[in-house]
Amino acid sequence: MTSVIVVGSGIAGLVTALHAAERGLEVTVVTKDELSQANTRYAQGGIAAVSFADDSTESHIADTVTAGAGIADPEAVRVLVSEGPERIRELVQWGVAFDRDASGEFVKGLEAAHSYPRVLHAGGDATGTAIEQALVARVAARGVRVIEHAFLEDLMLEHGAVVGVTLITDDATLSLRADAVVLATGGAGRLYAHTTNPSVATGDGIAAALRAGAAVTDMEFVQFHPTVLAAGEAFLVSEAVRGEGATLIDDNGYRFCFDSHPDGELAPRDVVARAIARKMAEQDGRPVRLDATALGGNFLATRFPTIDAAVHDRGLDWGNNPIPVTPAAHYLMGGISTDLDGRTSLAGLFAVGEAARTGVHGANRLASNSLLEGAVFAARTAAALPPSVMPTSGQLPHAPRTANATPSADVAASFPTFSRAALQDLMWNDAGLVRSAAGLEHAASVLAWWSSLDRTPTSVAAHEDENLLLVARAVVDAARRRPISVGAHFRVDSAAPETTAPETAALAREAVTC
Repeated sequence: MTSVIVVGSGIAGLVTALHAAERGLEVTVVTKDELSQANTRYAQGGIAAVSFADDSTESHIADTVTAGAGIADPEAVRVLVSEGPERIRELVQWGVAFDRDASGEFVKGLEAAHSYPRVLHAGGDATGTAIEQALVARVAARGVRVIEHAFLEDLMLEHGAVVGVTLITDDATLSLRADAVVLATGGAGRLYAHTTNPSVATGDGIAAALRAGAAVTDMEFVQFHPTVLAAGEAFLVSEAVRGEGATLIDDNGYRFCFDSHPDGELAPRDVVARAIARKMAEQDGRPVRLDATALGGNFLATRFPTIDAAVHDRGLDWGNNPIPVTPAAHYLMGGISTDLDGRTSLAGLFAVGEAARTGVHGANRLASNSLLEGAVFAARTAAALPPSVMPTSGQLPHAPRTANATPSADVAASFPTFSRAALQDLMWNDAGLVRSAAGLEHAASVLAWWSSLDRTPTSVAAHEDENLLLVARAVVDAARRRPISVGAHFRVDSAAPETTAPETAALAREAVTC
């Protein structure tokens, strides 16, 4: 019997595991925390799919491509959108109770950059939690083997193929062999000082793939969510709030987003996030405010119960007063290079979800396409098992890394001592929402110095630090090699592709693969 190890327990990992188990494969799910602790459970807005008669596949495709700054892979986008409705039906069969109106129809939700309100939600703003709970229950009922509190130390390689994983548990270090390994480990939001991601998002799968020699692509495309509560611990305020009519205002009550885009607060995420950052700079770093007062306290509490509770826990009353918000790191559009069936450049290794880069998001993910991506490509990945290497059709050129010599000790004397907090501050300041050649050069030098130091991780936290450092170098390397602004990758020292010569614009849109 073919054996499969799925690392990660969000929607991508659990859907992969369930489909693989239904095929009769021997499946083991490995998760570094409890089974239900994954980015999926924090997804508020919902899941976008063509589910209504007056919506269309072509409309959803067009919205996805437009939000992705025109560089999303057309084939990947068509797969995502056309196969999405079947995955929605499957989730319903598995027990996900999407919100419905009095007639029994799905309640429609509108989010930024969608031309149609196609976003389905559950529990108002608890869609991710509802999906995660249903999948966890399904996995338990199916009898899939689960190993919790197991940290992915590395991939096991033999003759250039992945043959298993090594894990760190509370009791020991384990080596598990399998015919295939699927990395569904999510992104690396903890690279940044300000993030919506939970503590588990330390890029472990991507780092393990890099160490094994797998290709990664588009690592420079990091999405920053525009609206995160700027009071207390970071808490995401869903784009769906703006979809319902909330506005963004500055200190003077001015709706500034229309200065950047005709869609105002419902422009693509990268546009809104940068508009907020600019306005914050103009008002001495003070957060902008999200004004949902026109919606009323009762509506907000009913439609967004999770956010409502978080807002009130911070002593704020958003039904009567605008609340402070700021951008924060949210989602990685790049990742481990895969084909449309999850295959990577290494035999035996697959990747799915935020850890993978299919090209479906281009340079900026369309709101609520992430859960859909996890479900659609998980089903395809499970169908492609057992292992085989991705066909090499020229789509994965191994571009040389940007040369960056380790700085001298004299130069490095001005660098901060390595710590996770220092790394997060460096990435936020030099490789964050707004970038420049000078900032990226500085980040590359500091990262090179830290990487040259002799450190032997002796704890899971220390291993996570090393993973973050390795992924940070991939992000900065890719950002340095894309000199033109496109989507979420914004260079203050360069024009946007549309304003440059055609040959330069074409270069900006080429995938940066490491």
